[in-house]
Amino acid sequence: MLHVVIRGAPKGNKPAILTYHDVGLNHKLCFNSFFNNEDMQEITKHFVVCHVDAPGQQIGASQLPQGYQYPTMDQLAGMLPTVVQHFGFKSIVGIGVGAGAYILAKFALIFPDLVEGLVLLNIDPNGKGWIDWAATKLSGLTSALPDTVLPHLFSQEELMNNTELVQSYRQQINNTVNQFNLQLFWNMYNSRRDLEMNRSGTVINAKTLKCPAMLVVGDNAPAEEGVVECNSKLDPTNTTFLKMADSGGLPQLTQPGKLTEAFKYFLQGMGYIAYVKDRRLSEGPVPSASMTRLARSRTASLTSAGSIDGSRSRACTHSDSPEGVGTITHTMEVSC
Repeated sequence: MLHVVIRGAPKGNKPAILTYHDVGLNHKLCFNSFFNNEDMQEITKHFVVCHVDAPGQQIGASQLPQGYQYPTMDQLAGMLPTVVQHFGFKSIVGIGVGAGAYILAKFALIFPDLVEGLVLLNIDPNGKGWIDWAATKLSGLTSALPDTVLPHLFSQEELMNNTELVQSYRQQINNTVNQFNLQLFWNMYNSRRDLEMNRSGTVINAKTLKCPAMLVVGDNAPAEEGVVECNSKLDPTNTTFLKMADSGGLPQLTQPGKLTEAFKYFLQGMGYIAYVKDRRLSEGPVPSASMTRLARSRTASLTSAGSIDGSRSRACTHSDSPEGVGTITHTMEVSC
């Protein structure tokens, strides 16, 4: 059962923007700062946005039953076509973070015709070895679950300084995410297999992402090594690698404006949004040609988320949702 939040309505033949959060988070904790950014709202008015929460991870989720077999990462990816088909999306541009980035990449490998582009933050394409698995298991026995998950989300510098953001997220993960459900998702993420993709010509029958991809990681983020390796497995002609300075482990929280700017360029390179207004420029909109140039550079550094049972479905519509001022939001649970 996936918890799905839809913002806006489909815009012609444009793809939906579909998000998938990291482990320890949900679509609100992972993406609210990013999507509530003023410049991001200038983009999202051109698209329908679909936020997906992994089973049992949404705020206020009921505890999953004892003995519940949590879906594998591959199975979570395999649930997404049901979401796409249910809402009538022709295709999607995915934005995933950590575990969500892995799931979206797997989805794109299995169903390439449904994915027009991917923005993957903190993706680690590798499964965990026995030593890493044992270390994670031991940490889980000696630490509270939020403190086990936080080193996956934040840089060592942020954790050592116990920044206000780290303190806030420790409290929110503890108080708003069901801990039993989170443990199941955490265990499954740490049991993931390698993403089976390799750059063309490197191995026989190499398989890699066919769509444009933008890989994003913060300076000194825990996922930095994994993102660099993922970049080596993708087609360099349609991959952008963006390493963001001064952004810690979660750039969408610490640098939402800079990430929005990069996302504009990415969409421009795909041929969407001919002109995007930049509120910092008094001269008016920025032409697409100037944006496409940055999208095509493959290395850059910036400083500075009802139940379908037969024919039944349940939907709840809100007009006063914090998901976005003045945005109509539909919240649904989708059986996959």
